[in-house]
Amino acid sequence: MKKKMMCCMVVAMMAMAIPTNVGATDKAVDPSEYVIGYSQLANTGTYRIAETNSMKDEAEKRGFQLIVTDAQDNTAKQVSDVEDLIAQDIDLLILSPREFEGLETALQTAKEHEIPVILVDRLAKGEAGVDYVTYIATDFVWEGEAAGEWLKEKTGGECNIIELTGSVGSSSAQDRATGFASVVEANEGMNMLASQTGNFERSEGQRVMENLLQAHGDEIDAVFCHNDQMALGAVQAIKAAGYKPNEDILVIGIDGEMDAFKSVIAGEMSATVVSSPMYGPITFDTVEKVLAGEEVPTETIMEGVVVDAENAEDNMDQAY
Repeated sequence: MKKKMMCCMVVAMMAMAIPTNVGATDKAVDPSEYVIGYSQLANTGTYRIAETNSMKDEAEKRGFQLIVTDAQDNTAKQVSDVEDLIAQDIDLLILSPREFEGLETALQTAKEHEIPVILVDRLAKGEAGVDYVTYIATDFVWEGEAAGEWLKEKTGGECNIIELTGSVGSSSAQDRATGFASVVEANEGMNMLASQTGNFERSEGQRVMENLLQAHGDEIDAVFCHNDQMALGAVQAIKAAGYKPNEDILVIGIDGEMDAFKSVIAGEMSATVVSSPMYGPITFDTVEKVLAGEEVPTETIMEGVVVDAENAEDNMDQAY
């Protein structure tokens, strides 16, 4: 993966936050002695399945026992899943939060049981070094900004935009919207016609886009989608309505799915911002350091790359 890694400030974990079952001094880690829990927010869709498989593959490769749960896109179930994992006497919890708020109880329960928590892919409300050890993710704000800058350059800063947002309350949707909005607000010629959630799902993105096409029709110059699944759905809606995607209406997604790369190369999707789900290697590097009592960054943020027709072939190794 051609990723630019940006490790933000490195600090020692606060004494109160270092679980006693991990230890405060470096030690050799025997993976066979540890049970790791992974609370996945949902195990549907290309991105989530790839992320889960990356975790499973890396755990098996290193010899860790990994217990995986599926919250089925339900925050209350994710809290329950975490409690179930803790009841199974896990030594460390990897958590991919469904929402920023709503998981405070889960984090508190882990802390009470002295179980270190690594947040992956999305952020949850809390304090690094106190409520969780570290946060590993792509730069969601940058992804939104990058999509906006690409669109600005492509249209000369003159366009009417539809936004299909991700799950309401998720840090990824909030931050991608913030990043994109910062570009739109700085350019008077970029006008947001409507913003509506498609919940990161292809079928829902297609349905929402169908409705927005009926409402706005020929006004629409571009569609910014918070993930590739919704972008691919939007492409289908645009075609069904008699428009040509990437000609009449530009379509931008985020994630870097193989289907999105193929759509870009085929001239239907206009661009995608790579946001890789392959978190297994970096996550288990961190797991081993935490279990060994080593200091880790409170945050590791990874930037991706904007892929369009000009560079898609050259970046196929990043597709999944």
